[in-house]
Amino acid sequence: MTRWLLLLFLGVLVGAIVHLITIMILPWTATQDAYLRLSPIAPFNTVVPMPAPTPDGALMPFMDPAFAGAVCRYDLSRGPVKFSVPVSQAYTSVSFYTRNDIAFYAINDRAAGRRNIELDLMTTTQRADLPEEEDVTAADQLIVESPTTTGLIVIRALAPEPGLMPVARSTIAAAQCRLKSEPSAAR
Repeated sequence: MTRWLLLLFLGVLVGAIVHLITIMILPWTATQDAYLRLSPIAPFNTVVPMPAPTPDGALMPFMDPAFAGAVCRYDLSRGPVKFSVPVSQAYTSVSFYTRNDIAFYAINDRAAGRRNIELDLMTTTQRADLPEEEDVTAADQLIVESPTTTGLIVIRALAPEPGLMPVARSTIAAAQCRLKSEPSAAR
């Protein structure tokens, strides 16, 4: 009897290990992750609105039709990125993902406490290269460190009623994602 219990226990243990390894490897082997799906429509360091989801399909899975969305594929190899988006009337959120779809930072309009969500996105090395006096003036400036040089910034603005979707889209349209060394785009 103990022999059967031991075999059953080992079978469950091996099955659990194989299951966990498969789940951990799956994101690395996916060929159509978010980054690749957005590559044709989103150039680097530019905010691009995402098309609204339809019942027949959506660009990304689990898109909520009550949100206007936009994405910025960032590339920090040429320098830090300056990001800003005005907050909408209802709710605005910004999520940061690595190239491999791992979320590493998120902020919403209530956490920002301002009329704009503004931040600088940079790698740890770029942060370390900041001059000493710039750290002192950065007290009012939000700096987010990215674990990778490329990734995604996803912006969402809520339209609590269908008639408010143009307002949410205009909020998203005012978002900026550019290299910090580039001049600000006039809107």
